[in-house]
Amino acid sequence: MEHVARLASQRAVVIFSTSSCCMCHTVTQLFRELGVNTMVVELDKDPRGNEMEKGLARLLGRSAGVPAVFIGGRLVGSTDKVMSLHLSGNLVPLLRNAGALWV
Repeated sequence: MEHVARLASQRAVVIFSTSSCCMCHTVTQLFRELGVNTMVVELDKDPRGNEMEKGLARLLGRSAGVPAVFIGGRLVGSTDKVMSLHLSGNLVPLLRNAGALWV
């Protein structure tokens, strides 16, 4: 999990994903549409990806560890949490506070 924490702190928004996950694509696209430059870590293309996904699944309390979204180095959650924040109007302020949005 140290590797996950290190990666999660490299950008304002980091998304742990797999290339075949439609929900990962959806959440990544949301951030792109908001104008956020995310770092996407494709776990199926990383030699340590399987280990990282298992750790993320434990953190998320789910069987799957992706997507896992970190904002400002802190775990926000998966697609449902990100969408909930967006629909409630709380995602953009969170992104501004993390330095991911300037406007």
